[in-house]
Amino acid sequence: MILSTTPNRIFIKLLLGFWLCSSLIIAAVGLLPLLQQNHDQAPLPPHLESLLSRIANRIVEQPDLLEQRHFRHFRELKNFRGKPLRIYLLNDQGQVINRDRMSRGMRRFILMAEEANHPISHQFKNELIFGPYEFSARGKSYSLYGRIDDHHPRPWFFFFAENKLLTLSLAILLSGLLCGLLAWHLGKPLRSLKQSAETLARGDLKHRVDASTSKRTDELGQLAQAFNGMADAVENMVNSQQRLISDISHELRTPLTRLQLALALARKKEQSSSEIERISYEAEQLDQMIGELLELSRVKLNFNDSKHSLALNETLTQVLDDADFEAEQQQKQLAIEIDDDIMLPTYPRPLARAVENLLRNAIRYADKQISISARNNGPTVELIILDDGPGIEDEQDLLSIFEPFYRPQTARERESGGWGLGLAITKAAIDAHQGTIRASNAQPHGLKVTISLPRY
Repeated sequence: MILSTTPNRIFIKLLLGFWLCSSLIIAAVGLLPLLQQNHDQAPLPPHLESLLSRIANRIVEQPDLLEQRHFRHFRELKNFRGKPLRIYLLNDQGQVINRDRMSRGMRRFILMAEEANHPISHQFKNELIFGPYEFSARGKSYSLYGRIDDHHPRPWFFFFAENKLLTLSLAILLSGLLCGLLAWHLGKPLRSLKQSAETLARGDLKHRVDASTSKRTDELGQLAQAFNGMADAVENMVNSQQRLISDISHELRTPLTRLQLALALARKKEQSSSEIERISYEAEQLDQMIGELLELSRVKLNFNDSKHSLALNETLTQVLDDADFEAEQQQKQLAIEIDDDIMLPTYPRPLARAVENLLRNAIRYADKQISISARNNGPTVELIILDDGPGIEDEQDLLSIFEPFYRPQTARERESGGWGLGLAITKAAIDAHQGTIRASNAQPHGLKVTISLPRY
């Protein structure tokens, strides 16, 4: 497997992601004062400069206007675009000589103009102030400022500069959004890997990580490729093991068949003895064990076909009829409660074999009563097989009875003489359906086996 060697790594993604996030927030917050400063020190527009120049030229041409009785002639002008214009005239001492008092905004603007050291204009909330325009009259220096009372829309960044708490909240929200996008980008392939691992653990050996994750060029993509390689190896190993068991079982059938044929010939020649009968019995036991081994291998290997959506009653009809007949022959009662409307996708033959094994065990060990019931339980179908037999005393045995060749030392198992493969076949069939199976002791006595199968 060839893995990419490009420097597209999780470390770099995390570094760039958090660095970019923090840089954007710092830049956004840090630029607000700079934008405000640039706005505060905006150069004086030509039309406003021309307006102040005309007023200054008028004063220079008519110096009598500087006298107290003439101040009223240029305190307020009505001819600037239909809006009132107020003029402030300052002497070389910085004192306003044409007004008795000055507004707070005007005092603030004069300080801003002195700091800028050149004529500027500034838009306050309800007024536009501009200046200074400097000129000389009668040998003295004067500064001219203008003010237009009007509500002008202010630039957007003033809103954020004046509402610091809101700006901080938006910065935190934006930071969370960017980090959330990064977390989603990194978390999506991790969730895919987690789901694939869980699916593989449930026994679906054919499942692989999706292509969108495995084709990534970072460590997560390499991990997905490694996971798929591991899944391939596990599937091949398990399938090889099951094929080996199947092949060995098939090979054992040949000498076993010859042995049974030799025993039949011996009986035909009336050479029967206790030893021959013992050999015949053991040969039958061996034949049954090989048959169960072959069935176990078949259940674990042959699930390449698609499932069939059938009614549960239809799938189990023959099994239930046979179990009812067997129970009747042993003077026991089998109660069946399965609704006709229970539908689910199944592999019919393996599921029927699994239920058959459980019903045979229940009938064998029950005192009088056996029941099988099924009901829809949300996304699953719950199938319960209950008997009134002795149950299983050891709790550990309840967890292990579905393992191949496991034979607990209890009265329930000592009577059976089985090989511990019937319940293993049952569990393999349930696992193939992505279902679960568990055993528990019933009260006051008996064994309860619960099967959960997905409905979809």
